[in-house]
Amino acid sequence: MAKTSMVNRDIKRAKTVKKYAAKRAELKRKVVDAKLSYDERAEAQAGLQKLPRDASPSRMRNRCELSGRPRGVYAKFGLGRNKLREATMRGDVPGLRKASW
Repeated sequence: MAKTSMVNRDIKRAKTVKKYAAKRAELKRKVVDAKLSYDERAEAQAGLQKLPRDASPSRMRNRCELSGRPRGVYAKFGLGRNKLREATMRGDVPGLRKASW
């Protein structure tokens, strides 16, 4: 089980990303728009830098939904490798079973 403080931090980051997503997208669109003047683009870049750091989606971490484990997480299932194996053995994941040959 991961530290609850780390899991809570990621939850807080996800809320921040969602809160600023529209504003961030608009500023990024202005930064790359070649039709705008240099000053307008620079102003948009400054606005982007003034947003909170945690508003960037790249700061979020994939974590296991059950254990909070940060590594070895299968994005398709949202589970860490250990919990995915346990769920597979119980038959909770449709269409997935242990390999045997």
